[in-house]
Amino acid sequence: MTNSALEPIPDEVLVETRGRLGIVTLNRPKALNALSLGMIRATDRALIAFAGDEAVDAVVIRGAGEKAFCAGGDVRALVTAPEGVDKARLARDFFAEEYRLNLRIHDYPKPFVALIDGVTMGGGCGLSLHSRHVVATERTMVAMPETVLGLFPDVGATWFLNRCPGEIGLCLGLTGRRLKAADLKAIGLASHVVPSPGIDALVGALAGKPQLDHETVRRVLDTHGQDAGPSALLGDRVAIDRIFAGDSLEAIIAALSAETAPWAAEALHTIQRASPTSLRVTFRQLRQGRALGPDVAAMLRIEYRLAVRSVGGSDFPEGVRAILVDKDNKPAWRPARLDQVDAAWVEQFFAPFQNPADELTFP
Repeated sequence: MTNSALEPIPDEVLVETRGRLGIVTLNRPKALNALSLGMIRATDRALIAFAGDEAVDAVVIRGAGEKAFCAGGDVRALVTAPEGVDKARLARDFFAEEYRLNLRIHDYPKPFVALIDGVTMGGGCGLSLHSRHVVATERTMVAMPETVLGLFPDVGATWFLNRCPGEIGLCLGLTGRRLKAADLKAIGLASHVVPSPGIDALVGALAGKPQLDHETVRRVLDTHGQDAGPSALLGDRVAIDRIFAGDSLEAIIAALSAETAPWAAEALHTIQRASPTSLRVTFRQLRQGRALGPDVAAMLRIEYRLAVRSVGGSDFPEGVRAILVDKDNKPAWRPARLDQVDAAWVEQFFAPFQNPADELTFP
């Protein structure tokens, strides 16, 4: 197995302490800071160390470069790993360790500040949206576009998408709609909006404090924050709530088809491009996940089953091929149509593994 698949290439994750602030920087800017398994492991080690370090009161995570916080997990590597690599094992390790890191951030014992300056998708959302302190900028673009890759919104999206008001979370999960800072602030996924040129000054202000409890961190963020402005997403909420309250995917698609607003046409176009299986899985995941309340660990266990089975199926490798490798944007989904994806097929994604030892556990 390649070094990049297992351990981080030197300097892909930078770890430092400034004052009483621990800082983790994803440092793979040419790849939009996409997460390899090695980067996940390095980040997790840093967070464990900071949690146990009495000289560190709070932690910041950020991305290097001017384009992205983190464009997601490096899922292309799961499909294109070289000959001799056990891809099934690599996928299991990747998702298990990524989801454990997501839960660690969700339950982190110290203030955790995510600076999502730039593109933040998929796995990048898992590194940030579990935090109480999420700082967006004018360069921020957040999306969960997994259904067009033959996957589903994971990394704890069952929790953070269902936190969104009304039916917005289901809309985002099915359509991958792109959100800006004002949208994130309006729906509660970002706590603050700070101008991108002011991010370094914000980090410096945090590092200069003699102590960093949640209230101190919040006051610093408030001082550096600015008004987010109007949210286009919130302006569409009435229609989103009406359309995505449908009791089936077919009802949602029919309602979208009857809508004339540009956002609805874009949403419909994405759904028509997406994997039919992924759409069915996502619809059930997010609707039934609401019943789990705040139990993020239970959600991640279910997401792990979905991830392992998705990677072992046909649509995920085909989606990666079509969108990320060959880039022909012409995936051949199997089944090819929504009406060919029956309930029994969807159920097998959610069912417990035959061997209980294969289930996701948390140390």
